[in-house]
Amino acid sequence: MSDAANSNAAPTDLIELGRISAAYGVKGWVKVQPHSANAEVLRSASQWWLTRPVPELARGAVASAPVAYKVVQARSQGATVVAQLAGVTDRDQAEALRGCAVRAPRGAFPAPEEDEYYWVDLIGCALYSSAGGEPALLGTVDEVLDNGAHAVLKVLRQTAGAGGPEPVLDAKGRPAEMLVPFVRAHIQAVDLAARRIDSDWPADF
Repeated sequence: MSDAANSNAAPTDLIELGRISAAYGVKGWVKVQPHSANAEVLRSASQWWLTRPVPELARGAVASAPVAYKVVQARSQGATVVAQLAGVTDRDQAEALRGCAVRAPRGAFPAPEEDEYYWVDLIGCALYSSAGGEPALLGTVDEVLDNGAHAVLKVLRQTAGAGGPEPVLDAKGRPAEMLVPFVRAHIQAVDLAARRIDSDWPADF
């Protein structure tokens, strides 16, 4: 049984922050492997919403509804986050949560510092480049990766067509991708309201 928030329906803005990788200790703590740089959000959230993964073999299976757990304590442990969840009091209960996705509502994230951005907010933004003079569309941010030194935008290439952005395909007919370092040297402006990122990254890099 979880210490669910009166069994309220899950928020509509849940963001997956990581997955429970193991039990931690014998008192019911869990260990979470954060996705990218989401450890701070995991530590600060007062409540996590857990969902069980859909088994690979269960084609057509429907993911379970998120269940709320109150976070009693959470702290960093190396590259992971360990936490005590209300209602989880022994190792067996914690082990039973292994593999669960950990989510929190986007509205509960702490406000980022100036010139800092949550990676989830960058996904879906259009990336433009002024390397050729006038700003030209490079594509849309599909994912944000971490190479250890800084974030890297994985961009699905697009061109501006008469009817809107059109996908660029590679020689095999697959969506073309490019990787763009998300660093001050190349990123000139980020306008989350307009869902736009301006850069000087060359289109043919």
